[in-house]
Parts: sequence; C-alpha cells; structure tokens
Amino acid sequence: MKNLFFSALALSAATLTFAPIANAAEVRPSSIQQNRLDFLDTQTKAVENVQEARLEFLETQTKAVDNVQVTRLDFLDTQTKAVDDIQEARLEQLSSQSKTVDNIQNTRLGFLENQTKAVDNVQDTRLQFLSNQTKAVSNVQATRLDFLGTQTKAVDNVQAARLAGLDARTKSAL
Repeated sequence: MKNLFFSALALSAATLTFAPIANAAEVRPSSIQQNRLDFLDTQTKAVENVQEARLEFLETQTKAVDNVQVTRLDFLDTQTKAVDDIQEARLEQLSSQSKTVDNIQNTRLGFLENQTKAVDNVQDTRLQFLSNQTKAVSNVQATRLDFLGTQTKAVDNVQAARLAGLDARTKSAL
C-alpha cells in the first residue's frame, strides 16, 4: 500500500517536474492548456486510483479483522462449551460419589441398628434367664422353708407327744 502510494507520488512529482519543461518547448497556447488539462486529469485519476486502492486495502483489512474476530469467538465458544461439559461431568461424578457415600452410611447405620437390636435381644434374654433362675432359687428356698416348717411341726408334734407321754407317766406314777 505504501509502495503504491509512494510510486504514485513519485510519478506525480516527475510529471510536474518535466511537464513544464516539455510544454515550454512548445509555443502553442492551446496545446499548453490542453496539456495542462490532460496533466490535471491524469493527476486526478491517479489520486482517485490511489484512494480506491486505499479503500480496497482498508476493506480487505476490515474483512480480515472480522474473520479473525469470528474465528476467535468460535474458539472461545468451543472452549466454553468444553469447560461446561467438563464441569457437568465433574458435578455428575461428585453427585454419584455423594450418593455412594450416603448409601454406604445408610448401610452402616442399618448394620449398627441391627447389632444394637441384637445386643438388646441378648441382654433381654440374659435378664429373663437370670430372672427365671432367681424365681427358681426363690421357689427352691420356699420349698425348703416349707419342708423345714413341716419338719419343725413334725418335731414339735413328736416332742409334744413325748411330753404328753411323760406327763401321763409322771401323773400315773404319782
């Protein structure tokens, strides 16, 4: 772009430099004016060509910048989608792990509850056994006491009969 501009500028400067010398050699007034008009037309066209070239160059650059921006935006969108997908996958994994941990904890709590119930049942069974033993011991003791009470009554009755027999002998001997 700069080369084209400088080339046009150099051509214009050369034309401006040599045109008056060439025109001075000719004395015809109409041809000098005609040459000046042609020269001005040529310069105007050169300026217009340079401006068109500049505009085309700027349009090309603008399109290139737009294409680069579109490409960058597409790349950023792709990266964002990839990051979103990765985050979704991580969240799903964490959710799955949390559910697994909850299930393990629920299983452990259930197991502990069952063990607690089993311990309670064993303790209840032991207490019932001890209660039954205590009742059996109490029943044995009551039976022994009844037996001893019966023996005591029998001994008392035997002693009372002996005393009555001794009393009867003592009374008859007297």
